[in-house]
Amino acid sequence: MDALGRHLLLELKECNPAVLDDLAFLEETMLTAAQKAGATVLEQYFHQFSPQGVSGAVIIAESHLSLHTWPEFGYAAVDIFTCGDSVDTEAAADLLIERLQSKDPVIMEVKRGVLIRTPSRV
Repeated sequence: MDALGRHLLLELKECNPAVLDDLAFLEETMLTAAQKAGATVLEQYFHQFSPQGVSGAVIIAESHLSLHTWPEFGYAAVDIFTCGDSVDTEAAADLLIERLQSKDPVIMEVKRGVLIRTPSRV
């Protein structure tokens, strides 16, 4: 099945709550994940919530990586969406699982832009 993009959805449970609330650490980790995957980083934006939690995105030429954390639950939701096949999405996912210290990670993959050609009707 050919697809335009690959979208990894990471459900990172039982993470270290302290790192999930550390904006500078999360920004550096997400940028490192993108670079380790071989992506071309274009922009990034991160926001610290009060009383806790961080959301952020790294825009890459190949699409994006995004993160939302709930330190009070030890949980992070991460998306790694890439177009083409030049980015190593597994390398990015592995690094994020390790650095966020998830003891119960779940990775789901969705093929995006699956173009099925149907016969023309006359």
